[in-house]
Amino acid sequence: MEGKALHRPFELFVSDMECWNERPLIYHFFEIVQMLDGEGVRIVNENKFAYHKGSIFLFTPVDCRGFYAEKPTRFCSIRFSEVFLKQYKNAQERERITQWLKQLEHIFSHHNRFQELLITQPGDCETVAVLIQQMVKEYEQKQAYHEENLQHFVTLILNILARNVSDKAATAAPAAAAEPLINRMLVHIRQHISDPEKLRIDYLAATFNLSANYVGEYFRKLTGESLQHYITQYKIKLVEQRLANSTLTISQIAGELGFTDESHLSRQFRKHNGVSPVEYRKKAKPV
Repeated sequence: MEGKALHRPFELFVSDMECWNERPLIYHFFEIVQMLDGEGVRIVNENKFAYHKGSIFLFTPVDCRGFYAEKPTRFCSIRFSEVFLKQYKNAQERERITQWLKQLEHIFSHHNRFQELLITQPGDCETVAVLIQQMVKEYEQKQAYHEENLQHFVTLILNILARNVSDKAATAAPAAAAEPLINRMLVHIRQHISDPEKLRIDYLAATFNLSANYVGEYFRKLTGESLQHYITQYKIKLVEQRLANSTLTISQIAGELGFTDESHLSRQFRKHNGVSPVEYRKKAKPV
């Protein structure tokens, strides 16, 4: 699956959907989209959901996303990387936003895999729409402190979206057991991708009540690829995202994503991409 990176920490634009002529791609950044007009279908991780005027949704890094317009569509896209939200002045705030981002990524990666994001809280949809309108003005005018203001706008919108997803998940908790086993296994892997112990065959077998000898066969049967290949590919995509959009060192990325050390990450990365992490970062960064 092809991917696309963001070469600046933040981008905002309003455009017609007719300019979207690419097939679904994996975009290695967060994206908030508001449909200003039109109807059609959006695709998220091979799931299809209808959209209409006023629809608002969020994509996380490594989500595969695309659109098919059935009626002329105009939209506002707000794209930002982790580094945009990590522009804080002290280590304490940086740690707080890092943990917050991880939580958001888990919430929305699960949500985009299984169901449509719906803003159900009274007034929240209107609030988000107003915030996006103000963001467009702030971005276009670029007055003093506009970057800080944009950061706060994004944080407010994400908190409102997360509240709606969390509330819906809480009310739907009894139905969670009916969710297909393979889906729950995939969510577990994504949530614990940085913890090798929780990705071991014996741990997965105990967690999902499967025979240790059957875990690999079951995963391949339902996904078409081996468990280890899926884990490695997902890790590599997260490494790519961090190389392109953060200032983390290779060693820090290795520690965050559960690689043995920097050398282990570099070997795996070169094996899958044909270049070293350092070379990849140089090409991904804007000139």
